[in-house]
Amino acid sequence: MENILYIVIPCYNEQAVLPETAKRLETKVKKLIIQNKIRETSKIVFVNDGSKDDTWNIISDLCHKNCIFGGINLSCNRGHQNALFAGLMMLKDYCDFSISLDADLQDDIDAIDSMVDQYIDGCDIVYGVRSKRETDTLFKRFTAECFYKVMNWLGANTIYNHADYRLMSKRALEGLSQFKEVNLFLRGIVPMIGYKTGIVYYERNERFAGESKYPLKKMLAFAFEGITSLSVKPIRIITLLGCLVFIMSMIMLAWSVSGFFQGNTTPGWASLMVSIWGIGGLLILSIGIVGEYIGKIYLETKQRPRFLIDEFLIDADEKSEE
Repeated sequence: MENILYIVIPCYNEQAVLPETAKRLETKVKKLIIQNKIRETSKIVFVNDGSKDDTWNIISDLCHKNCIFGGINLSCNRGHQNALFAGLMMLKDYCDFSISLDADLQDDIDAIDSMVDQYIDGCDIVYGVRSKRETDTLFKRFTAECFYKVMNWLGANTIYNHADYRLMSKRALEGLSQFKEVNLFLRGIVPMIGYKTGIVYYERNERFAGESKYPLKKMLAFAFEGITSLSVKPIRIITLLGCLVFIMSMIMLAWSVSGFFQGNTTPGWASLMVSIWGIGGLLILSIGIVGEYIGKIYLETKQRPRFLIDEFLIDADEKSEE
């Protein structure tokens, strides 16, 4: 086992935090090299996801000054999951294992030591899991807990309080490459790979600089993307609701006929309106959910590329040696 580690960091408008992120990760990688846990050819690779600020220029400058850094520049913004996937797939042939994390330094990089130890002990996948959410607002803690519970209830095998901070061996990366779907939700796909897994718990830090790239609107969209990408249970729920509404309508029909023969018929405008709006809303919601799945089928059948690379900065001499 060569133990060549590539750390993969997707970046979008991260110019404020990149210099500090690069500095801390470089210190961590050199420490692991000195401890003889990883090879000296290990690298830190930033994936620029079509940033509009100076992110790529900073990455390019880091790569030219220090060969420990690498850079991948996507041709345009493809979203966090696609940027991370691009980095993992482009680098899987050059490393023995990879660790992915965000650029904002909220993920505790000291957890990397334990991840590497578990990899050396035979784990193919090691999940970085938050031990607590005390730094989050009450609303965010509540919505996050609901998200994971709903995902698991719908059949998606996600790891509670795990985002995209994880270690993956070359074998696990090869397994990931066999998943061909365009609609990526890596938090749900990676557990499907199987193999021996481990968990490292850590406390999440405050963002070092810059602004969060996941406001509430994006978080909700991301959650909906994950649910519809991994589970067909929402469609089955629609079928169940349809059956329940039909049963209720039969009960109401029987009640109306009984009232007619008993002479207790009273025209009710309010009940009629409530029924029409209720069933109408249910139908529109059902059509929307089914339409979401049809849209995903449409995107999958087009087989569009998940990412396109504009620049790929990895030291050529080291690539040929590897």
